[in-house]
Amino acid sequence: MSDSDAGPGKVVVNRSMSLDGFIAGPDHEMDWAIEYFKDDRFAEIMHATGAMLVGRRTHEVAKRMAPENTEYDGGPVFVLTHRPPDEPERGVTFLSCDLAEAVATARAAAGGKNLEVLGADLASQCLRAGLVDEVLVYVLPVLLGDGVRFSAPGLGRIDLEPFEATRSGQVTVLRFHVRKPAAER
Repeated sequence: MSDSDAGPGKVVVNRSMSLDGFIAGPDHEMDWAIEYFKDDRFAEIMHATGAMLVGRRTHEVAKRMAPENTEYDGGPVFVLTHRPPDEPERGVTFLSCDLAEAVATARAAAGGKNLEVLGADLASQCLRAGLVDEVLVYVLPVLLGDGVRFSAPGLGRIDLEPFEATRSGQVTVLRFHVRKPAAER
């Protein structure tokens, strides 16, 4: 089955990364990444996205960013957290269930399109639990030297199979299938 065939969407860890392996700068700063996406917003990836599942910290960082840097039209946004806010936020559903239930809920809302998972800790939990089908990385031509690493400590080994490498402007996009252990194939 090719990636373009109809069927249920995939669970995709999607992130921008500096060449030295950081997905956010010190204090979770993300403005450094936005400048690389102003000219090309990778419309085909956004079109394939039906929903997002985001960690609480990543959600809070996104709220601090300028509104023009947080445009998103890829479907419903779900935030997995142990501490849902007292007041609802427009366009956001807070989940405080277990990880597999959160992925299933957000994936169902994606309507057959991909579910994107954002946040180092949340993505690492999903990878550890075997819930991820694909890893998509926008490699940006910058060295940050410090910040939030690609994966949370303790992730362990996850084997990936590269299936696409493209370049648009200054951004290199790498895509990998997550290899399932032999017992799960």
